Amino acid sequence: MNYPFFTADTHFNHFPIIQYTNRPFKNVDEMNEELIKHWNEVVPQGGLVYVIGDLIWGSGKGYTTKGTVDILHRLNGQIFLIEGSHDKPAMKLYKNGFQKIVATSPLKKIKIDGQDVVLCHYCMRTWQRSHFDSWHLFGHSHNRLKPEGKSLDVGVDGHNYCPWTWFEIKEYMSKRPHNFNYIETFSGRSL
Repeated sequence: MNYPFFTADTHFNHFPIIQYTNRPFKNVDEMNEELIKHWNEVVPQGGLVYVIGDLIWGSGKGYTTKGTVDILHRLNGQIFLIEGSHDKPAMKLYKNGFQKIVATSPLKKIKIDGQDVVLCHYCMRTWQRSHFDSWHLFGHSHNRLKPEGKSLDVGVDGHNYCPWTWFEIKEYMSKRPHNFNYIETFSGRSL
């Protein structure tokens, strides 16, 4: 099986994100190049990458669509985009380049090696099958939220500006406590 990769919040072309998240880059061009380099060091050419929002910024103060298509062409893998807060300009410019685009609602649920995983750009306290210890991968918080149960911010700001591998996520989750609403049995029966 080819296991997928997961990431969020790259914010390509977004200059203010450097200051907002204290990224160690001088300018947006340096940030873009480093993010592309780190991505391609982890993701093979044919790999599947779930981007859980805020891949690239587009319009408004501090944003530009300049080079959007070039940036996306340079990224290894097939990108499955879960829409975040700022993905509309990239979706319009590059809609045929994504493997699939999923709106933030409804949530995207996948299963890997029998494990239910819920993907949403926004962090949730409960999610589909959380009471059975399903996992929740999200972005948006730029690694500023305290971990809760089997949830993980897969954004680049908390992972050396790289996508996460499935095996890194499995290792992380193996050390996390059950979700707060986890139930093993119900009325004496296993669920």
